[in-house]
Amino acid sequence: MNEKIRKMEYLEKRAELLKAIAHPIRLCILDCLINQKKCNVTRMMKVLGKPQSTISQHLAKLRMNGIVEGKRKGLEVTYKILDDDVVKIVKLLLKGKNFD
Repeated sequence: MNEKIRKMEYLEKRAELLKAIAHPIRLCILDCLINQKKCNVTRMMKVLGKPQSTISQHLAKLRMNGIVEGKRKGLEVTYKILDDDVVKIVKLLLKGKNFD
């Protein structure tokens, strides 16, 4: 495969990653996961002040893009970020901002 095609495929994947995180609620979810390391939907609801259905929809988008993963333990699903590049991007975007 030639270099230009490989580069374009790589750039397309990176653009998809950016699209997946480019929503205020998803950025909040990722920020919560960065600060908490692991978090369940109930905790996210309290932190973000959003309903369960909204958070679950956004988590599904993040899961589909391989950004987060959920581990089930009984009835509870705990989420964590899988992609270190996403952590770096979100930290850079929120650098110096403390919303607590």
